[in-house]
Amino acid sequence: MECLIGIKFKDFVLVAADMMNATSIMVMKSDEHKIHKISNKLVMAVSGESGDATQFSEYISKNLQLYKMRNGYELAPKAAANFTRRNLADYLRSRTPYFVNMLMAGYDDQTGPELYFIDYLASCVQVPYACHGYGGFFSLTILDRYHNENLTENEGYILLKKCVSEIHKRLIINLPNFKVQKVSKDGITDLPPITAQSLAVENAGKA
Repeated sequence: MECLIGIKFKDFVLVAADMMNATSIMVMKSDEHKIHKISNKLVMAVSGESGDATQFSEYISKNLQLYKMRNGYELAPKAAANFTRRNLADYLRSRTPYFVNMLMAGYDDQTGPELYFIDYLASCVQVPYACHGYGGFFSLTILDRYHNENLTENEGYILLKKCVSEIHKRLIINLPNFKVQKVSKDGITDLPPITAQSLAVENAGKA
């Protein structure tokens, strides 16, 4: 009942994650941060069991920081994604598996922006766009139709808003707020959150 959306473009990657934390039928928080900074040009959006998501993301983050301290440079996004996948696969075969789904978005100075889809069964694949959660059923159709890697930052943000608007319209579960971050050669940038209120104001202005 969570939703992660990632879209790769020519010069940057946009990642959006809902901000709801629910237990059973109760909403505990509506300002949860599910996008974690892993390095200067790498973020990881995580959904799943709340304890697992927090613990596993911190474990990966600290280990990648330790690698940088020992070697003097950061892992590339591809290497970080494979490190994450391997650890998830190892835990999957232990008595304490992590039930987490992830999107890893980063920028490699050699190859440009990269986006990786990783699920709780430790499958990992590089993709132009991806989603996790029920919201993905509605978002993927829009991304199939409108995705173009040459879109500008503003056009990419509008595409994300299309996806979130469709989730608000079609999904029975309430996911009002989405945090958005951009990863590019300049690092990680916070973009304005996409909320039900901001979309309603925008639609009212168009009317």
